[in-house]
Amino acid sequence: MTVYAQALHAHLFGLPTNDEPMPTALDALLQATHTATAPQQQTTILRQVADQLRNGAEIIQRYQYRAQWDRLPDDVAEQLRDAHDQAQQIAQTLDLIAPALSGPPTTPGPPGPHPRHAAAPSAPPTPPAGRRR
Repeated sequence: MTVYAQALHAHLFGLPTNDEPMPTALDALLQATHTATAPQQQTTILRQVADQLRNGAEIIQRYQYRAQWDRLPDDVAEQLRDAHDQAQQIAQTLDLIAPALSGPPTTPGPPGPHPRHAAAPSAPPTPPAGRRR
């Protein structure tokens, strides 16, 4: 039933189904994350995001060069260079972790000792109001 509901949801909202290739636009990839249940689809989405980040990094770099050419303040070019480097780093990270989504799930290690929470000291019982001496 879940598979049918996901396919209907994808059809109603124009999202990709399991048989369709993943979109490349970021807004469409965001929508695809709601219906991508297969590990290969999730990996593909992350790879597409990484590709888009590399494209974004190239755009940022062109504006960095433009800022230098137009002799804008140095901090503008520096901030664009930092943004370029960060976008590239994120893309590389996504490339590294995307295959993990397609791999077999990792099993947690053997259960270790769990820390015990100390019980709060209890207050001595208060005698009923009518019996105080």
